[in-house]
Formats: sequence, structure tokens, C-alpha cells
Amino acid sequence: MAIAFHHHQLPNGLDIVAETNDDAHTGAVGFFVKTGARDEDTPVMGVSHFLEHMMFKGTARRSADDVNREFDEIGANYNAWTSHENTVYYAHVLPEFLPRAVDLLGDMLRPALREDDFDMEKNVILEEIGMYEDRPQWRVYDTLFETYFGKHPLGFRVLGTTDSIKALGVDQMRGYFAQRYSPDNITVSAAGRIDFDKFVADVEAIAGHWEPTGATRQYDAPAGEDRVASMSDAKLHRQYIAMMCPGPGAQDERRYAAKVLVDLLGDDEGSRLYWALVDPGLADEAAFEMYPQDQVGSFYAWASCDPDRAEQVEKILLDTLDAAGPPEGDIAEDEIERAKNKLATDATLSGESPNGRMRALGHQWQYRGEYRTLEQEINRLMAVTRDDVLAVLNDFPFRPRTIVRLGPK
Repeated sequence: MAIAFHHHQLPNGLDIVAETNDDAHTGAVGFFVKTGARDEDTPVMGVSHFLEHMMFKGTARRSADDVNREFDEIGANYNAWTSHENTVYYAHVLPEFLPRAVDLLGDMLRPALREDDFDMEKNVILEEIGMYEDRPQWRVYDTLFETYFGKHPLGFRVLGTTDSIKALGVDQMRGYFAQRYSPDNITVSAAGRIDFDKFVADVEAIAGHWEPTGATRQYDAPAGEDRVASMSDAKLHRQYIAMMCPGPGAQDERRYAAKVLVDLLGDDEGSRLYWALVDPGLADEAAFEMYPQDQVGSFYAWASCDPDRAEQVEKILLDTLDAAGPPEGDIAEDEIERAKNKLATDATLSGESPNGRMRALGHQWQYRGEYRTLEQEINRLMAVTRDDVLAVLNDFPFRPRTIVRLGPK
């Protein structure tokens, strides 16, 4: 399999990275914009996600119908997402349609931002916020971030709030777009059967004239302290419990050992939390995850259960996590090996798809400015030792922690 990595930077600062694979049958491309909720100010909370919607509403060259029709014409698997840190637009296509996909995505990233479209789409965003507010899991998730991060923008809601979206004006969105959607704040990532020289020429044709703004990101550290928030809703019939605490960031090499730790403690099947809470029927679900973000990271635990078992489930959840760390440090070698094998399988399955490799490559470059092959990633994961996992537990002892509860009483 002839796999090669390529990197080229346009004069305006836009980075182009690709992993070409002559044996692939498709190609995937993504425009990774380094902007999200953490890059917003309070008055425009939710603007990054709102902008993602507006990218599909048309450009100077294309109407909204044209955008969707042309993606369908080339048989693209396409979409976009917004997080606290990134907004990504992507398409997975047959190799012969990659130039059209690049032109489409690049044109979308210079949207018309018409006021009529803005006013209409605002109603869609408000409906989406209302839909998520009706989901207890999302209410807990949003409240957990707000409580844990406090006034730090990582605590902002990605969708924004009803008040922030209602108050948002189209000129505020245009100003945010002009600053953040700068070529020196964008990475174009691709993987699969790709002619890299042709790919660079296609990207330059659509994006080479974009003017850089020198967009930056603030890296103020969030304040860490123990916090608790409890909410009630008489309409609910389940209890929801969530916990967040510090963990390794996206640039931290300890993230590999942390992944192993998270899998053995909180995978949705076969983990310690599964056997302690889900298998005996004490909880509907229980999980432990990690968020390796830009220069900061966190661990996240979650459970839902019958309200009458709330105290018992919360105690078992926290005790299970605490028992793994110092001074006990009761992590066993066979647990680590099982976790590593599972994670390596998951990484390989994702890496066999050009779309999976395109995403991995885009995140690698945005967060660390580096390239690692799938083999290097798996080898690094498989090199994790018990001492590495215990070191993570020592460095990140699941404290300070924020706990959020939501139930009927």
C-alpha cells in the first residue's frame, strides 16, 4: 500500500495536509476552521454553530439549493459539525469528484450571509436549542460544562442560549466570520486516492485569494475547584449524574495512557463501571470519557438510574473511579492489555476509511502541527504500560471535581 504524507502552506497561511493512498477507492476532504464556542464572547454565544448553518445557505455563486444539489450530483457523503474548538466541513467522494468537492466546500466558506437567510435560520437554531433543552442528558451536559469551567469560554454552550441567539445580529455574525474564518486559521485535510499537486492547485484556486487576519486563541487556564449543582424537574422519571475533573490536553503525551484508563474504567461494555452499575441493573447506563482539548483536558463520568437508587449509584460511580487511583492503584496488567487491544482495533477500523484518516490528520495538524501514521499511533498506544496509567492517575487524581445532578426531586 503506497501511503505518503504531504504538506503545503499557501502564501496566505492556509495549511494543506494530505495522506495519499494509491490503493484507496475514494477520497475525503475537510476544511478545519479553528473556531468554536471557546473563541466567542458572551454576547455572541452560539455564533460559531449558527455560522455552520449559514454556510449551507448559499454564496455569491450558488444558492442553498445549488449547494445541496451539487453535493448530491457527485454522490458525496458530506456534512459539518461545530464543537467548543473547531468547525469542520467535509465531503467523502469518488476520486474523480474531489475537485468539485473542494470547489463546493471552499465556496461555502465564503457565504453570502444574507439577512433574510439569517432571520429564517435563527428560528431553526432556536428550535434546535429547545429540542436539546427537552433532553435531560443535554441539560446535564451543558450545566456540567458551565459549572466546571465557570466564566471560562470552554463553559459556553455550543448552540448558545435562547437569549443569546435572539439577541444576535447579522452584523455581529459577519464580524465574527471576518475575523475567525481566516486562511491562517484553517487547515484543509485530505486522505485517500489523491493527486496532491492537483489537490493543492484546486485548493489554491478557491482559497488562495482569502486575506489572513492573524486570528488567535486565548489560552487562559480555567480555574479548578470542587463544585456541585443539583437540579430538579418533576416531569422526569430518571436520575442523571455527571462528573467532570481535569485530564490531559490534546498536546499532552499522557493522553495515550489516559485513553487506556478511560476504556478500562468506563467503556460502555466490559469496563469497571459497566460491571459495577449496568450489569447488576443499578443504572441504565454508566460511562467514563475524556476530552483532550486545546492546551487543556478533562475527564467526564456519567450515569442514569432510578431516582430511588441515586445516592447508591453516585457513590458506586465515584468509589469505582477513586479505587483505581492512589494510594491503591489497583489497575491490573490484563485490564490494560484488553483496553489497548480494543482501542487499537477501533483506531484501525476508523483508519481504514479515507474519511477517518482525513479527520485524524486534520486534528493532528490543528492541535499539534504534526503527522503520525496510523501505525505510529497504534504503536504508541500499544507501548502504554501499567506505570504510565498509574502516572496519569497520580497526575490527575479525579480532583478537583464538579458534580451535576438532575432528577425528579
